Formats: sequence, structure tokens, C-alpha cells
Amino acid sequence: MDPQAFDRITIEPGKMNGQPCIRGLRLTVRRVLEALSTYSSREELRADYPDLDEEDIRQAIAYVAAMMGEEIVERKATS
Repeated sequence: MDPQAFDRITIEPGKMNGQPCIRGLRLTVRRVLEALSTYSSREELRADYPDLDEEDIRQAIAYVAAMMGEEIVERKATS
């Protein structure tokens, strides 16, 4: 993973328990993804998070995708 690809993602041990954050803000990558799933539009999301911009959102999504890797998890079929 190229660290420059995620120049807006910061990890500081003393901030937000070391969780990945957006640009050193107290806004975690996880919170950005949760917000994306709950707000009806990105405009509404940015109204509540005015410091967040489109590149922050893009990098948050890409960062999580990179962390997921290619591991395949078998799921049991439900009847």
C-alpha cells in the first residue's frame, strides 16, 4: 500500500485511540463510512461535517478497501 495514496488518513496513538482519522481531525475513517451509509446525500453529510471534503471521503473508502485485502471467507448456507 502506497502511503502517499492516503495522505489524508492519519493515525496518532494519543488521538481517538489510534484509529485512522481524516487529516488529524477527531473524525475517524469508520465514522465517515458509517455516515455515508446513513445520510441520504453527500451534500447532507457535508452540511453536518463541513470540514469533510470529497477527497477525504474518497480516501476513507479506498483506505478501508485496501485494509480488507483479498481474503475469502466461507459462509455457511442458511436454510
